[in-house]
Amino acid sequence: MNKADYKNVYVFAEQRDGEIQPVALELLGKARELADGYGEKLVAILAGYKIAAKAQTLIAYGADEVVVLDAPELKDYITEQYAQAIHQVIEAFKPRIVLYGATTIGRDLAPRLSARVNTGLTADCTKLALAEEDQEFLMTRPAFGGNIMATIVIREHRPQMATVRPGVMQKLAKDESRKGNVVTFEPKFDSSKFKVKLIENVKEAKDTVDITAAKVLVSGGRGVANKEGFDKLQKLADVLGGQVSSSRAMVDAGVMPHDRQVGQTGKTVRPALYLACGISGAIQHLAGMEESELIVAINKDKFAPIFNVADLGIVGDLHKIVPMLAERIAKEIEK
Repeated sequence: MNKADYKNVYVFAEQRDGEIQPVALELLGKARELADGYGEKLVAILAGYKIAAKAQTLIAYGADEVVVLDAPELKDYITEQYAQAIHQVIEAFKPRIVLYGATTIGRDLAPRLSARVNTGLTADCTKLALAEEDQEFLMTRPAFGGNIMATIVIREHRPQMATVRPGVMQKLAKDESRKGNVVTFEPKFDSSKFKVKLIENVKEAKDTVDITAAKVLVSGGRGVANKEGFDKLQKLADVLGGQVSSSRAMVDAGVMPHDRQVGQTGKTVRPALYLACGISGAIQHLAGMEESELIVAINKDKFAPIFNVADLGIVGDLHKIVPMLAERIAKEIEK
């Protein structure tokens, strides 16, 4: 393999029911930076059925080129069909880097593609960068249960591939005036390998909250203790126009649902304001919230690691402080 033959940064632009997923736009933001670092193109791979009209959206968010795979076989995500199609794109265009969202689809598709093209895959990355000395692609992810952050380099194989957790990267501002190329690619399917047939797509209706979209999060950890403690956090969140989230400890204890969990095994969030109440600040939790714009920590332990990342810290009993904050802020808003 001649590594010099592999150029440009590619992003698998995940879509569901014809709608580009937010993680695809976030990946374009980081991939734009990587492509500019190499002086190469940023290319999005858009697969689906009757999906070509969405290509301009990807260009508006930073792509120089969009490779569109439009086929009835790609209407719904089925592993073999998508693996065959994207594999053919990689073989035809020889990308330097391919990025996927660490979603249910990305986590299913990316490992299969890495095996088919005989390259490495770094999963659940929280940071992507180019080394200053040699522009080597650096992929950073939590390792050993999240106790350390490992930076991984794929030196000998191409393409270099990674999945990135939703909410970690920032999308660029949409620019409708951007121009780019749209390339139609027609994959050739081997239907003899289609072993799964989609009979029905059933969506379960759930009353869930998307904490990744919240501008303000009031998050509780072991120090909140129980449901009554989270009721106090909810009152503060209501005053601030935010949502309540949780550390893993409270989810494992059955106090909070998993869709509210922030951290390595939960969701990555980047709100304008993150209030960490009774959260010690283990590295697994920090991986999910340390990019928040303003972090305020409330904890009885003045040596808690959360204070190392907090912009403001309050040492004290959250059960007394949180209600006082809610009352004081409510009065200020009324003025």
